[in-house]
Amino acid sequence: MDSGINTGPQRKRLIIVSNRLPFTIREEEGELQFIESTGGLVTGIGSYLDTLDNADAPVTEHLWIGWPGTTIPENQETAVRERALRDFRSIPVFLSTGDMENFYHGFCNKTIWPLFHSFSMYTAFEDSYWQNYRYVNERFCEAIADIARPDDIIWINDYHLMLLPRMVKTMTPNLPIGFFLHIPFPTYEIFRLLPGKWRQEILEGLLGADLVGFHTYDYMQYFLQCTMRILGYEHTLGQIQMPGMIVQVKTLPMGIEYKKFSTAANIPEIADEMGIIKKTFGDVKIILSVDRLDYTKGILNRLLGFERLLQNSPDLCGKVVLCMVVVPSRVDIEHYEQMKKQIEENVGRINGKFGTLNWRPIIYQYRYIPFNPLTALYLSGDIGLVTPLRDGMNLVAKEFVASKLNKLGVLILSEMAGAVKELGEAIIINPNNIEEIAAALKEAL
Repeated sequence: MDSGINTGPQRKRLIIVSNRLPFTIREEEGELQFIESTGGLVTGIGSYLDTLDNADAPVTEHLWIGWPGTTIPENQETAVRERALRDFRSIPVFLSTGDMENFYHGFCNKTIWPLFHSFSMYTAFEDSYWQNYRYVNERFCEAIADIARPDDIIWINDYHLMLLPRMVKTMTPNLPIGFFLHIPFPTYEIFRLLPGKWRQEILEGLLGADLVGFHTYDYMQYFLQCTMRILGYEHTLGQIQMPGMIVQVKTLPMGIEYKKFSTAANIPEIADEMGIIKKTFGDVKIILSVDRLDYTKGILNRLLGFERLLQNSPDLCGKVVLCMVVVPSRVDIEHYEQMKKQIEENVGRINGKFGTLNWRPIIYQYRYIPFNPLTALYLSGDIGLVTPLRDGMNLVAKEFVASKLNKLGVLILSEMAGAVKELGEAIIINPNNIEEIAAALKEAL
């Protein structure tokens, strides 16, 4: 089956595979709406795809395979498939509500996500989750088989699809396959908490790719250690000799589209928004916090660090404000609902404790913010406060720095974020130490 997109035989086509498509489908007033997806993966890949018009690009077109974000009624699947291909160059993988419950909310977000971020106390080990994880990976493999051509390049993304590289390599041994993990890879002592069959199949699945990429050297080394201790495969300078193939394991830190942020101040809408923010706050220093709702992001810690700053330096009351943006994420998962409640309780408590009629110490927004107003915040912020307890990379830190054309501003960055390996000029803190966060804020001011 061909994709329906006409490409000459001389052209290379990139097939991107990820759990989510660059759009999410929602039903509004009985109609299906295609809404732009958010998150670092979509943003990062989207930035790369924008460069494919360049004559020197190694590939000249692409298809994107993924889940459309909701269960689509069977009688609407054909229409959704046609529009996804026409408007988004995408191939949707349709899954039932039950499949997604056990796969996405189950194995991905209750097993792999907490474990790979070193939150073993939140990790669930349910066999039904694992079975669905395998089944969904098989469905993605079928979707690739339907459209793959001999000259395609396959790029598989993230922890949702770690069994997929081996499945695809078994089906089409001559297609080049890359896999990139957008989250941390854990140490052997944490990874081995997975049941023996699961951890073995995950490693074997990843080793079906010709190239396996990680954000940092540490994550790469943890992976190589696990393959040696669990599967017995040694490596030479990151190369693993497998039966019939060589797997290259590399550190490939994810970046951002620098020019997009460094020239944002030239966009009239952004400049106007920045002017409104500056006029509203005047001489008050703005500490900026932007993150998805997630227990790995250390949002509560930065709230407590800001509170400690005001306690230790009462002269700063009225002279500084914490502008906190929390983007909704995984709202159906218990730990996330609990954390949202804790954040809002602490915001209310701190504002009630320190606020006055003329000054509110924390401006809290629980919503997704599009590029223009978000970049206006980056440009207006005096301090970027990024305190994840564990993070694969963290693109917010890079975006904040890239926006600062006038070089005015300070980044406070957790040593637990992958980005710290590249942004060593930031004020580096341990996010578990509230006093350290407060002291870093004082130094940054």
